[in-house]
Amino acid sequence: MNKSTSSTLSKSQLSTKPVAVFIITLFGMLMLAASVVVSISLGAASITPYTVWQAVFAFDASLTEHQIIQEIRIPRVMGAVIVGSVLAVSGALMQGMTRNALAEPSIIGITDGAALAIAIMFAFFTSVPYIGLLGASFVGAGVGTALVFLVGTLAKGELTPAKLALAGVTIGAFLSAISSAIAIYFDVAQDLSFWFAGGLASMNWQSVQLLLPAALLGLFMAMGLARSITILSLGHDVARGLGQKTALVRTFGMIAVMLMTGAAVAVAGIIGFIGLVIPHITRSLVGIDYRYVIPCSAILGSLLLVIADIVARMINAPYETPVGAITALIGVPFFLYLARREGRGV
Repeated sequence: MNKSTSSTLSKSQLSTKPVAVFIITLFGMLMLAASVVVSISLGAASITPYTVWQAVFAFDASLTEHQIIQEIRIPRVMGAVIVGSVLAVSGALMQGMTRNALAEPSIIGITDGAALAIAIMFAFFTSVPYIGLLGASFVGAGVGTALVFLVGTLAKGELTPAKLALAGVTIGAFLSAISSAIAIYFDVAQDLSFWFAGGLASMNWQSVQLLLPAALLGLFMAMGLARSITILSLGHDVARGLGQKTALVRTFGMIAVMLMTGAAVAVAGIIGFIGLVIPHITRSLVGIDYRYVIPCSAILGSLLLVIADIVARMINAPYETPVGAITALIGVPFFLYLARREGRGV
């Protein structure tokens, strides 16, 4: 395929839907804002939206409701917004780079690698500060990614999407088993249960402060790579024909994924399937141009996790259901549908 043919092919496939992009951005932001208000208002103590407004813009430290909003509920919902956005964008990047419809941090073993690193820190470094957990989570995410690609490339033939998904599931199960063994042997299962289940109950301002820089850096890198990921998603030959340095794009893309996923796991544990479901929905609405897929995925990912967290708190009140279980209820059927469709070659 020559360069001119590649250019024609890429232009014909890079169809965007400007009206859909505008509607999704506007509607998504409005829905997200409304969900944030609802999330702050609901809980063991019901708080009116007017009280939420006062707590934000006219804070009174003498009022218990204002303290609950400022110290517990606002950090929690901010954490949900950030974690949801980075997980969705991570999934979008992975699907674009690998051309694998099933690619997602929790399926390809990245989150399991990050969780294993946190398990090791709890077992051997009991007094590690939060920043240490964040660093370990980054390293673990990188190790999980490297192992998946290593196992995938050792298989005979080309590294196909199916082989990558199979390697990811296998390595993820292996790393998860090691994490469980460490938790039981070193008697840290209680401490690790939060990360394995996935949740936002322990989110505080310190968590948000640690999460935000990594998330912003990862999202900035993702937007910088958006055009290259779009071309890469059209196929290796097309990307090479257009002069793309595919190895360099994939390297920086995986660094962005590891930054965002590692930070998300460090503060919220393993929350799966957001990175699987949201990119597919987004591409069906706005097309395959990642300059639009990435920001729209970030908005819809935030919206999904905020709503899932509301459901997790309300479904069995006053007890909390792990938010990872709520996202799995959505993601597992979607995963099975995609796996069946990919198996048919559709």
